[in-house]
Amino acid sequence: MSARPAAHRSGTDRPGAQGHETDGPEERPVVHRHEVEPPGPAPAGGPRIAVVVSLNFPGLTVPVAGLVRRFTGTALATLRELGAAHLLIDTSAEPFPDPAEVTRFDGLLVLGGGDVDGELYGVSGPVPNSYGVDRRADDHTLAAIRRASAAGRPVLGICRGNQLINIAHGGTLVPDLEDYRLHRGGPGRPMFLDEKVTVTPGTRVADLAGEPRLTVRSGHHQAVDRIGDGLIVSARADDGVVEAVEHPDRWVVGVQWHPEDPDGCAAHRHRLFSGFVTACTR
Repeated sequence: MSARPAAHRSGTDRPGAQGHETDGPEERPVVHRHEVEPPGPAPAGGPRIAVVVSLNFPGLTVPVAGLVRRFTGTALATLRELGAAHLLIDTSAEPFPDPAEVTRFDGLLVLGGGDVDGELYGVSGPVPNSYGVDRRADDHTLAAIRRASAAGRPVLGICRGNQLINIAHGGTLVPDLEDYRLHRGGPGRPMFLDEKVTVTPGTRVADLAGEPRLTVRSGHHQAVDRIGDGLIVSARADDGVVEAVEHPDRWVVGVQWHPEDPDGCAAHRHRLFSGFVTACTR
């Protein structure tokens, strides 16, 4: 998720999901592993997938912590439903993980979170509405993406993960979308909204989506700008903003939206995750 930029700060109307704005000092939430890990034993015999996420990135608020719990929990539960085992790699935890660890797995899933450090895509000054930046987590995840891709492992990136896939291939980001209305809620509205995207025919995302137009769940203030080397655009929003990228010769896919939002389309989430798990099985 693209978290909660200040100038586009939005209220929310779903308790337990995005919470409510409160007066006075805000609590310092902590997201624990047991709150996102699905219960029961891991599936046997299926692919093993490394899942990279920062459960507690800088500036985490109570509402956003609720999103981290819901979205991460849904992603992990979906992998399990599809017969995949996973290792959750928390880039906000100590001891800090080794990015080379991902090559021991059959695939890499990079989930959403805070903004990427602007220096990594050529912005030297302050980034408007920047939130949740953790350069150490960025560097780890970029190294993990590069190592997994070089080793021939399928890579799926969601929101922040999509942006890091693009940066890992030498691309850049739009630091702050001037017109964000299609991509996140405005003042006094829930952060996440339904967004229409058009899928590029003939792409892997088109095969996974099964339809040329999708209604997806979005809540972002940044997006892919210059496309990374070897990548292609596989979906755009109605205002032309890039909403998905992929590598035509490797199973590397990034989507700017959140298929793991439980308020979104379950069928679309299962198609995308199923395609990823199938690629990891191969």
